[in-house]
Order: sequence, then C-alpha cells, then structure tokens
Amino acid sequence: MDLHIKNQLFVVCGATSGFGSAVLKNLVADGAKVIAIARGQEKLDELQNSNPDQIESFCGDITQSETIHLLLEKIGSRKLSGAFVNAGGPPAMKTLETKLDDWDNAYHQLLRWKVELTQTLVPLMMKESYGRMVFLESSSVKQPIDNLVLSTSLRLSVVGFVKTLSQEIAESGVTLNIVGPGYHETPAINRLLEKKAEQENITSQKAKDKIASGIRMKRMGNPEDLGQLATWLLSPSSGYITGQTISVDGGQILGIHG
Repeated sequence: MDLHIKNQLFVVCGATSGFGSAVLKNLVADGAKVIAIARGQEKLDELQNSNPDQIESFCGDITQSETIHLLLEKIGSRKLSGAFVNAGGPPAMKTLETKLDDWDNAYHQLLRWKVELTQTLVPLMMKESYGRMVFLESSSVKQPIDNLVLSTSLRLSVVGFVKTLSQEIAESGVTLNIVGPGYHETPAINRLLEKKAEQENITSQKAKDKIASGIRMKRMGNPEDLGQLATWLLSPSSGYITGQTISVDGGQILGIHG
C-alpha cells in the first residue's frame, strides 16, 4: 500500500528503541524523510549512517524546553508533515507508594512537554493546511494496568488535551490521534516485569509468562505491528480520523469501547 509519504518530513521521538524505532523503520521504508530524536548519540549515528539520505539524527531530551526550541530551528522553513510523540514513562508504583514529588515528576515526564511540543509544531502544520500528530500513550487510559497509577493518570490528561485540540482545529487539515499499546516486547516493559517480580517474589521471566498468559491472544505484542498503524495514521490516508485513542492490546481491554 502506497501511503503517499515519499520525501515528506516527519519527526520521530524516541527513535532508537521500541515503538519509536518501529515507526521510523516504516516511515523510511515508504520513502519518508525523518528527523530522529533520542538521547543516545551513538545509536543515532548508527541510524543516520544506515540511511543518510532519509534520516537526520537529533540528540536531545525531548521533554526539555531547550530541545524543543532546537528542534524548531532544525526544521527551519521546511514543511513538516507529521510527528510521532513518544518518550519513556514514570516508575511502576501502586497509588499509596507514591509521594507528591513522584506526581510532579510524572507531570513533567508525561504531559508538560507534550503540550509545549504540540503548541510548537501544530502552528507550522496549520500554515500548510496539513499535518499529522500521533501520540504514543497506553491502553491503561481505557483500563488501568497494575502498578501504573502515575502513567495512567497523567496519560489520561494527554488524552483530554489531544481530544480537545483535535476538535478546536478539526477544519485545519491537521489531525491528532493517540495509540494506546498494551503489553509489548519493548524495553519499556522491563519496569513492569521487575515490579511484578518483586511483589510476587518470582523471576522476571516468570512475571513475563504470567502477564502473557493473561492476554487474550496469550502473547505480548510486536512493536512492528503498532509501528505500521502509527505510520498509517501519519499518512494522508488517515485524513478523516482525528481525536481518537486506538488500543493495540491483543484484546486485553474488556470494555465495549476498548
């Protein structure tokens, strides 16, 4: 399927690992140009060297204002077609384990920078009457996941922000959507496995097996599958979809509207 994104410019956050890496690979395979953002210069260099005609590396912490300002300078006068908004999550904790500092940190880690990045990039897209933003959140915004109270609560705030903005600018040609992964084979799953292993006094592998057995498909997801969906949402083909939170969870969410 031709997604009609050849030579279009995209920003991919967290591009060297997990879901970000999967999205980048799909965009490049369809001929797009990508500004790949991550904190590790070595992995970024490897990415750019693998395909210098399509990948530009940009080393920085996207949750920091300075990095967002530098990204805007890097984009310059070029037309930006889309952005995959993605970064790590807070520690795995139960509600009564948390302290107020944990909530303050989670706000900065999960919400504040996304508002700033969106307010920076969306006006660029609106000037062109076209753009796509896809936010990587979690299926926990529809059905809570054990030990993820910080992630669930602040990601729900992102959902409210994205939904509201998508309605405010629906006629602009710019769409905003969310993908909510369940358990996937990515490095991010390790904090949940370690927490479950500690709580139940079992190995991380046993914790992983127990989680997988509780998923309707009896396995964890492949980030490449989500990457394909996100890439489609970043393409012109998804033009009549906006403000949606789409779960990618192997049937884990039990609600009718999951």
